[in-house]
Order: sequence, then C-alpha cells, then structure tokens
Amino acid sequence: MNAARRSQLTGRLRLRHLLEVTEAKAEEQVPEQYADFALEEGKALDTGLADDIKATAKELGLTQSQAQKLADLALKRTELAQSKQAEMLAQARDEWAGQAKADKEFGGDAIEANLATARKALDTFGTPELKALLNESGLGNHPEVIRFFYRSGKAISEDRVIRGSAAGQPTDPAKRLFPNQA
Repeated sequence: MNAARRSQLTGRLRLRHLLEVTEAKAEEQVPEQYADFALEEGKALDTGLADDIKATAKELGLTQSQAQKLADLALKRTELAQSKQAEMLAQARDEWAGQAKADKEFGGDAIEANLATARKALDTFGTPELKALLNESGLGNHPEVIRFFYRSGKAISEDRVIRGSAAGQPTDPAKRLFPNQA
C-alpha cells in the first residue's frame, strides 16, 4: 500500500473515531431538561420523587443515563421499604390477634361469643367505610379496638330483668326519711 493510500485510510479512521467520540460526548452531556425515566413495565415512580431526582441530577450535572441509574436505585429502595412495611404490619396484626385471644376481659374460651358482641356494636354503629378501614389496616385485630366494640356491644345488649327482694314489713315514712331518729 502506498503512502498516499495509507494516509487517506488513516484520515478516515481518525474521522470515524472523532465522530464516535463526538456522538458519545453528546450523549453524555447534561440535558437541558431530563426525559421521563424508563421503568420496567408495571412499575411506577412517584411523580414528586421523579421530579426531585431530575432536580438533583441537574444540580449535580448528571447525564440522562446517570439520572436514570439514580431513578432505578430510588425505585428499588422504595420497593424494599414498602415490602418491609408490609411485613411489619402483618407481624403487628398477628401479635394483636394473639393478644386479643389472651385478653382477660374478652379473650380466652369465650372469645367467639365476645367477638360476636363486638361485631354487634360494629354493625350497629360502624359505617361500611369504618369496617373497610379496620379490615384493610388490620386495626380490627388490635385488642383496644376489640375492647371498645366489646364494651359498646355489652352496653347495647338486650335489657335484662332485675328482680328486687320481697318487700319487708311496711315502715313508717318518717323512719325512712329520718332513720337515726327512731
């Protein structure tokens, strides 16, 4: 190969390399405005959090790809926190249910009958929204919530007849008013 041809090929290679470097640098520049982050299908990043990531990326001079990595990390950490929170809530529900079964006031052998009394109060006074809240949050298993509804249920139970003792000897009304003056 002659020197002219070699020089021409070398020049083309340098030009190609220069174009590739220029394109890479263009991709690596800090964008004026960050594009929406690409997330796996079915996953979403809170809009406020995404905006915060974009603002922080801009402040730090991050490229779009670097900001994407930050968004991916934020999504991963958010999912992990939500998972741990769900585990803790499930554990608390189980603990509350165990405490309710062992409660001295309404637990023990009579728990089913006492829970029926509590359900009666909830059915009487509770709205569908309250019932949904207690079921979805697990607070319906909390011993103090059960205690409240149990006591309310007892208070609205059917009336009972209270029988007095047989009347004794008729007493003088004055003696009843002034028993020490006999």
